Amino acid sequence: MTLQSHRTRANLVPNAYRGVSVSHARLPLDPDRLREHFLGREAYRRTRFLVVRDDAGGTALLRVEKESEAPLFSPIVEVEVLATPDECAYVVAPEADTAVPSTLARIAVERAPEARAVVVEGRYEHVSFIVNPKPLRLLVQEVVPPTPAKLFDQVQRLLAVAEDLPPILPVPDVITFEELAAQAPSPRYLLPCSGSGVAVAGAATAYLDQRPPAEPWTLLGCERSQGIHEWFYGERPPTVEMCPRQRGHQTGTAVLTKCCLLEDRIEREDGRVVVPWGASLDQVRDALREVALMWEPEWRPV
Repeated sequence: MTLQSHRTRANLVPNAYRGVSVSHARLPLDPDRLREHFLGREAYRRTRFLVVRDDAGGTALLRVEKESEAPLFSPIVEVEVLATPDECAYVVAPEADTAVPSTLARIAVERAPEARAVVVEGRYEHVSFIVNPKPLRLLVQEVVPPTPAKLFDQVQRLLAVAEDLPPILPVPDVITFEELAAQAPSPRYLLPCSGSGVAVAGAATAYLDQRPPAEPWTLLGCERSQGIHEWFYGERPPTVEMCPRQRGHQTGTAVLTKCCLLEDRIEREDGRVVVPWGASLDQVRDALREVALMWEPEWRPV
């Protein structure tokens, strides 16, 4: 039998770290010597990958095929060298859950950006790896405060435990109320909600949810805020648009954004996924699955 090469595959991660074994070898970690050393040796029935380390801390990464997976141990009959020591980094990150692809990718990008393969020893001293890390860059559009931006925080929390999603690297794309106000200087501003605790420096600030007496203000809000204002006061005020959904983005970029006109569903449009304002964790989890289907439909662990 012959192994189909996985050496060039992007975002290669194992489907379970129990299939990764660590071996210490006193020999040069070059491809020929590694194949010679491991061919014919017995391996545990679940072992599919070998992290081979030498006394100097060098690390090589192998994928192996055994004669059979039926017995407890079986001879190795095929060896593919996924990464040699000059291509492979070994990172100890005690806080990392090595079962999570996005965590492996984040550590690779942050701790070993030049390495083609990164082996991570993480929580519980479990070991896993990622080869050719190219995580999907996901732009998460938000308005702050609150800080941290809620949607971005939800995405980070979900990706920290998402074993079934491809490697995703969330990037915040936030705008502040101060920046919105700078687009239309005014002595008075109306904000949608007092819960944000925002007050624009140098200007009077009122909050639409408190239904204050009408003033000649500028609304920092969205279509829903304008509709509420019209209901309260009979007209729509001068407005600076704050809706993340209305913000532009570069074509070919994965985007997760939100809109308060959505109340109980998520939508896909133009490479973006849109969740309701105040989305639950379940809704954001569903949105991340939609992002994965849209941008990484072929990705699978091996």
